[in-house]
Amino acid sequence: MSKTKQSHILVTGGAGYIGTHTCVELLEQGYELVVVDNLSNSCEYALDRVDKAAGRGVTYIWADVTDFHAMDSVMESFNIEAVVHFAALKSVGESVVNPLAYYENNVAGTISVLRAMAKNNIKKFIFSSSATVYDPKGKMPLKENSPLGPINPYGQTKLMTEKILHDLYASDPTWNITILRYFNPAGAHKSGLIGEDPNDTPNNLVPIITRVAGGRMEEMTVFGKDYPTHDGTGVRDYIHIVDLANGHVAALKKMTEPGVHIFNLGTGKGYSVLDVIKAFEKASSKKIPYKTVGRRKGDAAESYADPSKAKEQLAWQTKFGIEEMCSTAWQWQKKNPLGFKRPQ
Repeated sequence: MSKTKQSHILVTGGAGYIGTHTCVELLEQGYELVVVDNLSNSCEYALDRVDKAAGRGVTYIWADVTDFHAMDSVMESFNIEAVVHFAALKSVGESVVNPLAYYENNVAGTISVLRAMAKNNIKKFIFSSSATVYDPKGKMPLKENSPLGPINPYGQTKLMTEKILHDLYASDPTWNITILRYFNPAGAHKSGLIGEDPNDTPNNLVPIITRVAGGRMEEMTVFGKDYPTHDGTGVRDYIHIVDLANGHVAALKKMTEPGVHIFNLGTGKGYSVLDVIKAFEKASSKKIPYKTVGRRKGDAAESYADPSKAKEQLAWQTKFGIEEMCSTAWQWQKKNPLGFKRPQ
């Protein structure tokens, strides 16, 4: 198979929650996309919705990022300009129970992608990292040079991968690597066509709330009511998924200088679990029943970003607040009460 001449961006995990929203924003900016995804926590039909939301689609290839030969084949077949790497397992709680799966998918999977990139002389790489790489005892807000110290295997896989990327650049300074440390993505596309729809029981706060509001779950569980926060529940920096997606567009446009560039993607504001529940109740006019239980292993009391570096160097900043996150998530739930409608 001869390589296509048109340059493409390869998006791994592009059928997932963050991946689909980023695909829409990249397509609207004129990029041509190749998506690889093993659909372990997504569905191919989500990419049809990307087509509808953006007005044009992507080239989709089923593949697992841990399969070097599959990654190599994709890169040999397309003129790949850069790789945006989302594909990973992402549940903090699950990572505590099943750490080996997380190290295999998140670390070995990234190494597989990087090896295929090196073989095909592709040197631009955007990595989905996480705020979980920071030491939760660090001073808030968290800056890119704040102390690192993950307290769960998920965060360890992200930090380990960051170290691999630094070593890779040290071995070959022609690499252009951007590490984006996400805080807590929430919300959905304004069209209501795409949103968060995990295959299993959701682990993130907002999709749990939307399922309770939509009647798919009877009540939600709040883990921990004795944290040193304003109401005793955990505080996080929630960022609208479209703002997060546009952070990748900004990073891609800025990939002009080789190096390892690290940016926080967050709002700089922290909201507690109860704050988010109240905001969602306001947005949906629905009461959200919940029960409080003990703290969950691996959770920090609070985590919120200093996003000033991304504003200064990427000309990026968030546009949406907790109200838009809740209202768009609720719109997604109302339009898609059972998530993405899989064709029969």
